[in-house]
Amino acid sequence: MITLDHVFKYYNPALLILNDVNLKIEAGEFVSLVGQSGAGKTTLVKILTGEERVSTGQVIVGDWDITDISRREIPYLRRQIGVIFQDFKLLPKKTLWENVAFALEVCGENQDKINRVVSSVMRIVGLEDKRDRYPHEVSGGEQQRAAIARSLVHQPKILLADEPTGNLDSINTNEIIDLLLRINNFGTTVILVTHNREVVNRLKKRVVTIENGSIVSDQKQGKYII
Repeated sequence: MITLDHVFKYYNPALLILNDVNLKIEAGEFVSLVGQSGAGKTTLVKILTGEERVSTGQVIVGDWDITDISRREIPYLRRQIGVIFQDFKLLPKKTLWENVAFALEVCGENQDKINRVVSSVMRIVGLEDKRDRYPHEVSGGEQQRAAIARSLVHQPKILLADEPTGNLDSINTNEIIDLLLRINNFGTTVILVTHNREVVNRLKKRVVTIENGSIVSDQKQGKYII
């Protein structure tokens, strides 16, 4: 599903961000990518979504070699990879329903499909009764669930969650993690990027640890011990 082969990333000759990263993630896995701030997690996320290119090495997503992906191909890549961020990135003047629908509208989908898909993903994340609320009218956990619904509209094979619980309390954090597990049970590959030790250790899933741009640990049912 995802392969990084001898990946190096320099921002200038003296600034090495990723150092010979080799990583393979199989379809349907749930992987926690952990490490302290500045370890290289964010750069790795940007490479997987096409926002950054590797300096050397190879990156494959599915059957697609994205090492030298062109700008015009990036939107197609991002339909295969749903991305969730820490800050939700919801449009404040649109309802939760409209925020989710907007991801399909910009792709030119017809209204019947939009209604069908948005209804489905809003049901998956448990927001059917909040569809007409605006982001400021719901909790942080509900905003993040709306963001997850938006990330699912293209039925991505991969869901990349970049610090999705960073702005949430413990109750909402647990609800979001439970939702990610449900989505994973549908067969979606989930990559959770986090520094939350409690979340990672509770999951008992595969843990990949990055330190100073290198993978220093890869455990099938590991713990975050840094």
